[in-house]
Amino acid sequence: MSRLEPGQPAPAWTLPTADGSTLSLADLAGRKVVLYVYPAAMTPGCTTQACDFRDNEAVFTREGYAVVGVSPDPVEKLARFAEKEGLGFPLVSDESTEMLTAYGAYGEKKTYGKTVVGVIRSTFVIDEQGVVEVAKYNVRAKGHVASLAKQLGVELPAAPA
Repeated sequence: MSRLEPGQPAPAWTLPTADGSTLSLADLAGRKVVLYVYPAAMTPGCTTQACDFRDNEAVFTREGYAVVGVSPDPVEKLARFAEKEGLGFPLVSDESTEMLTAYGAYGEKKTYGKTVVGVIRSTFVIDEQGVVEVAKYNVRAKGHVASLAKQLGVELPAAPA
């Protein structure tokens, strides 16, 4: 399994979305993209991560980034997840895991001390020309958005006390 590195072209993809349309990396050309990969909609960690992106989406948008979430879940599950959690950014479905594999975000990983094959929670930042700027693998669901924002120089609002 090869992993992406900054400076490489991001692999092209076209995938179905939670709203029933399709989205491709080419559709996002000319915009910076935060593409985050999560294992399964409606699980605790993935919900935490999605809601963190939801709560900070306006900040990323203002800074010129489009946020897109991708998982191997079927479109119907993604639609329920987006509606339940009020997610305004696109969720795309890669049931075949071809795109996830091309990004190095599907393969062997350690879970609770066991080696399993599955989705590797990852985030990619792709520039306006389709080149990978950031490739982070095995990220944590909690706190990842703040860490990514700091790395990108994006100022998030202070968390409520």
